[in-house]
Amino acid sequence: MTDAGSKKDRVFIFDTTLRDGEQCPGATMTHEQKIEVAELLDTMGVDIIEAGFPVNGEGDFHAVHEIAQRTKNAVICGLARAKAEDIDAAGRAIKSARQGRIHTFIATSPLHMERKLNKKPGEVLELITWSVTRARGHTDDVEWSCEDGTQSERSFLFRCIEAAIKAGATTINIPDTCGYSEPCEYHDLVWDIRQSVSNADKARFSVHCHNDLGMAVANSHAGVRAGARQIECTINGIGERAGNTALEEIVMGMRTRPDRFPFETGINTTMLTRASKLVSAVTSFPVQYNKAIVGKNAFAHESGIHQDGMLKDSRMYEIMTPESVGLKQSTLVMGKHSGKHAFVHKLEELGYRLSTNQIGDAFARFKVIADRKKTVTDEDIEALVDEQMATDEGQPTIVSATAIASTEAVHPAVVKMRINGIEVLAAGEGNGPVDSIFNAIKSKLPHNGLVTLYNVVMIDKDSDAQAEAHVRLTAECVHGPVSVGAKGVDPDTVIASAKAYLLAVNKLQAKMHGNISAA
Repeated sequence: MTDAGSKKDRVFIFDTTLRDGEQCPGATMTHEQKIEVAELLDTMGVDIIEAGFPVNGEGDFHAVHEIAQRTKNAVICGLARAKAEDIDAAGRAIKSARQGRIHTFIATSPLHMERKLNKKPGEVLELITWSVTRARGHTDDVEWSCEDGTQSERSFLFRCIEAAIKAGATTINIPDTCGYSEPCEYHDLVWDIRQSVSNADKARFSVHCHNDLGMAVANSHAGVRAGARQIECTINGIGERAGNTALEEIVMGMRTRPDRFPFETGINTTMLTRASKLVSAVTSFPVQYNKAIVGKNAFAHESGIHQDGMLKDSRMYEIMTPESVGLKQSTLVMGKHSGKHAFVHKLEELGYRLSTNQIGDAFARFKVIADRKKTVTDEDIEALVDEQMATDEGQPTIVSATAIASTEAVHPAVVKMRINGIEVLAAGEGNGPVDSIFNAIKSKLPHNGLVTLYNVVMIDKDSDAQAEAHVRLTAECVHGPVSVGAKGVDPDTVIASAKAYLLAVNKLQAKMHGNISAA
């Protein structure tokens, strides 16, 4: 079988970090954070930004609407089910966009049609024509997706796609919704669709692959080789369950292996690290150290053999350069004698861009940490910048905390917080120092969240190592369960835990109530 494309064809990048990515439990972003992420995606060359699910609520609608107004280059897309209220909400949300798209979908697999939709295949076919036609009433750019397409019966899938294109869909997306496919199988599916659907030449085909079996990127590449020319992906691969196709891996795969993937995108790859850092910060989802392209260890070498090879010729152990993804090889050792110029340089290496005032505040915090540690790691700096961002947004912060560990049943704790610019003392008791700290914070910032995850790891091996605490809170609201996560870093485990818990409370309060105030 001959693959589609023998020269560098253009592949369009459809980023769904703000929609599918945010559906990842605990990855909720504030309105301002969504705007910031969208602006970066637009600047780095993403072709289509799926900004949200407008009918999902006022927050989603206003985010899509404002992103549509502000975006300069990318097509702004809103998701919609095959329902009038969904399609019309998406149409209103994208109306002010320079280029707007409605992405409507319906399930086509036997299981989904029977168990979720409770509809016969003929009813689904009618809904496809109706939904695409209604979407075309709002915009000429309509994308249609067959949810669970890879587990659909092919003959029926061909009919569905033909109907969608006939009704006016300009992009047809083939989702591997459950991450079930493998590359050869997915390649053949996309190829067969393009050969069997009579009007396939009138639409661009898109791939949307989930990572449940770890094959999302490979499947997406396979779909492109079969003729698809749009890839749906997210920064850091975030998304439901095991996540989505990772944008940075897709783009760098094409750039690094043009012999196997003779395609090009419009992405400025030198902004990949910055995008990864931003999405990690606003979602509180850490990037695994060995994550391809943007992980901490992606360009790190500790083995003596590797170090020797790198000194002689970096090509021995690196198939791409750090500079190509926006990272400079880290050579600075940050400590108490480091000046502001070196600190700013390190921030740039880590992908941060701060204002002059933010740099001054962050540098002051850095000097405090440096006085307590021999060496300040990259994680230390990332944590202090993330904490500074929370302070700049006016959220409650930890000033100090004291907890007593004892063999007795009572473990008193006192926390000093700054809430609405006022220092507030809070006291609490619990089953241990950390539990007491959490209860003290909760006494001033009441909520109905439950701690569903708490763990602490040491982020370097020295005797003065810092502790990194992770906290996840889950609460019930009228729309269903809400889950948020946060991390805190400090040489003291209790303080790191307090910081993580308070950041999680801030995010939970913002998500459920839209404001935070002292009790």
